[in-house]
Order: sequence, then structure tokens, then C-alpha cells
Amino acid sequence: MTQKLSLAAALILALGAALWLGQPRTPAMTDLGPLAASAQEATTSEAPSTAPLPEVPDMVLGTADAPVTLVEYASYTCPHCAHFHETVFKDLKKDYIDTGKVKFVFREVYFDRYGLWAAMVARCGGETRYFGISSMLFDQQKEWAASEDPAAVVENLKKIGRTAGMDDATIQACLEDAGMAEAMVARFQENMETDKVEGTPTLIIDGEPHSNMSYEDLKVILDGKLAG
Repeated sequence: MTQKLSLAAALILALGAALWLGQPRTPAMTDLGPLAASAQEATTSEAPSTAPLPEVPDMVLGTADAPVTLVEYASYTCPHCAHFHETVFKDLKKDYIDTGKVKFVFREVYFDRYGLWAAMVARCGGETRYFGISSMLFDQQKEWAASEDPAAVVENLKKIGRTAGMDDATIQACLEDAGMAEAMVARFQENMETDKVEGTPTLIIDGEPHSNMSYEDLKVILDGKLAG
């Protein structure tokens, strides 16, 4: 099963991007609630930023020239994605990515602000820490994302960031980076439309889309690509 991208979720994300693009960028624009409140007053008198948005690179594991490329679209708040990473990804990494057979590209999907915040914390650690933080986010999804209180979720995410070796000031700065949030949402929307992603997890294997599957089924597809 997959988590579907509902029309409501798409509209929420589109509205968020429109607000960011159409108004001065301040921390409040990231919908970070209590995180941004203290900074809002200090930034409202400033002129709109004309700086270009930061780049949002794909996060990649494996050999650049591997014979097969697998792109995964996943949300950190999607239970099916967490299950995929528990039951499929670890063997995929061991048998195909680490052996140079598959280049793995991970692209985040944002169903909600919790998922966006989690991705911002993961990216806060840089490329060297990203997949370690990503694993913790999936492994601990039921714990960190369970609360309906946004402040509690932020604190849970900070705990994961601390475990990865970051301090609170670094994590907070990443969460309040409105420009990065805007760029991440814009990149997500662009990729989603290009690859026609309708649910998560979605796998794009050498350009061919596939829905969630078992490791056994994925192995058949990959071995077929490698043999061909």
C-alpha cells in the first residue's frame, strides 16, 4: 500500500509556496509556529529578499556510474515508507547499492509540515549525516511524529538532531531557514509533476515508475535490468 498525495495536501503545499514566493521571506513563512514567532518582529520591517533560492541537491548513495538508477520518493511521515525502509531498503543497500550495482537517489515528499521539518533536520546535517538521520527518522517515526503538538514534534526532531551530533542552535537555524523551506517545497513540486508521483513510496527504476513492493519483487526487477 502507499500513502496518496491528496488534493488537499497538494493545495496546502501550493498555497505555502505561493505565500513564500509572493511575500517577503521571513521565518514565519515556514509555518514553524513557535519557532518563528520570536524572529517575526525583527524581520517584518526589512525589504523583501531578492536573493536566489538555495540549491536543493538530490541525496545520493552508491556509485555515480552504476548500471541501474533507482529514485525513491518518500515522506518521513508516511508509515508505508517507514515499513519500506525497515523491510526493503537495508537489503537493497547491502546487495545492490554498496556493491556498485545501483545508484540510489532519495527525494523527499512533504504531505505536511512535520514531514518538511524532518527533511530540514536531515539536510541540516549535510550530505555525510543525511542518510544516518534519515534512518533514525524512519526508525523512530511512531515516536517523533506521534504528537499533535507542533512544539513537541520540534523537540522530538531536535533530539534526533542531537543524536546525530548537532547542537540546538544549529538545528534551530536550519528549521528557521525560510529560503531553504521555500526551495525544498518548490523542488518537491517540480519533481512530483515531472515524475507524476501520486503516492509514497514511489520507485523510479531507470525511468520506469513502480509502486511499493517487497524486496523479493524489487530484486526481480533489478536483476532483470542488470542482466539486460
